[in-house]
Amino acid sequence: QVQLVESGGGLVQAGGSLRLSCAAPGLTFSNYAMGWFRQAPGKEREFVAAISWGGSSRDYAASVKGRFTISRDNARKTVYLQMNSLKPEDTAVYYCAAQYLRAGVPSTHRADFGSWGQGTQVTVSS
Repeated sequence: QVQLVESGGGLVQAGGSLRLSCAAPGLTFSNYAMGWFRQAPGKEREFVAAISWGGSSRDYAASVKGRFTISRDNARKTVYLQMNSLKPEDTAVYYCAAQYLRAGVPSTHRADFGSWGQGTQVTVSS
């Protein structure tokens, strides 16, 4: 079981910023695309962003495009999600996920990600 450990969540006012981190020390990191998903109370877990192993391919949900940026540091085996201009509707538990993919464009489908972190809470107050 691959361990993914998220950090960086918290409480922020609308319009503020947060940076989430996800460390994957036991993963052969360069073999994996990485993604972020989120789940709000009473809702399905939804795709937020994904990045290919080399970082050249990135994809975002329409609701966060232009506000969130996904990046990765393969030497540190860490993926980041920079979240700017946060809105109350961004409130959710945010999950990091890994998809075995050595080439090509990452999937945005939850089922294609085989390893998940425990989640970190992000709360945006109005």
